[in-house]
Amino acid sequence: MKESNKKIVSTILKCLSFLPDSIVLSLEYFYKLHRFPNLRNPQRFSEWMQWYKMNYRNEVMFECVDKYAVRNYVKRMGCEKYLNTLYQVCNDAKEIDFDKLPKQFVIKTTDGGNGENVFVCADKNTLDIPSTISKVNSWRHKKMEDVGREWAYSGCADSRIIVEKYLSDPESKDGSIDDYKLLCFNGKFRYLWVDKNRYSNHRRGFWDEKLKFRPEVVSDHPTFEVPPALPANTQEMIEVAEKLAADFPFARIDFYDIEGKIYFGEITFYPWSGYCQYTPDSFDFEMGSYFKNT
Repeated sequence: MKESNKKIVSTILKCLSFLPDSIVLSLEYFYKLHRFPNLRNPQRFSEWMQWYKMNYRNEVMFECVDKYAVRNYVKRMGCEKYLNTLYQVCNDAKEIDFDKLPKQFVIKTTDGGNGENVFVCADKNTLDIPSTISKVNSWRHKKMEDVGREWAYSGCADSRIIVEKYLSDPESKDGSIDDYKLLCFNGKFRYLWVDKNRYSNHRRGFWDEKLKFRPEVVSDHPTFEVPPALPANTQEMIEVAEKLAADFPFARIDFYDIEGKIYFGEITFYPWSGYCQYTPDSFDFEMGSYFKNT
């Protein structure tokens, strides 16, 4: 969706904020997927996502979607060794102590999502600090103002800023890091989706729970003509993902793999907010079959 259209839709949905979730989500679903969802008896994964937003309430989700608070959750689940190095956390970008930071680092807002609200500094010597402060502060509270009725974000702590270690893959051709996203239903791994070459020739592919590549499945990016080899530690990722997803009907657990080391990325409960058209359409039903009404 074009940025201008996104703003128009966002404005309209804000004006409809007085309406119940079922109406707003049905309208947004129809606008994006050109059909109305079955919210009483969901069958598709995309329909279950709307049900999830409307009905499932677990306050642990507040902690999991906050990019700083989730670190405590990961530690509590015994997976601390997979966390990236945290340099600083603050309430305002003006509080960032740039003098104490290394040459390279990453700044994020704790309530950001969809890969947005992330600033990558590849060389501090060329950094325009005032401009960076202004940009980062402009991102604060964006997710909490989201109109997609994503309940898990409604209880986020006040939007904060974290500064983390810059991760890079020496084998990357475009500077991106391969992203491994594990879809777990009721604590059981069912699908792996992999993103490669995000900045140049973005490909997104799906594997099933037996790690068999699904060449016929396409979401919002082209899939791989030839599937890449999965990391040697993929099984370890699965074990960690199932630990972190154990308490939820559905959770997507994201990791990076750099030179054989696993790094935790984030926990997401509503990928695409549920508004994704799959090819073949039957894949939407296939994924939905794993979702249990909790």
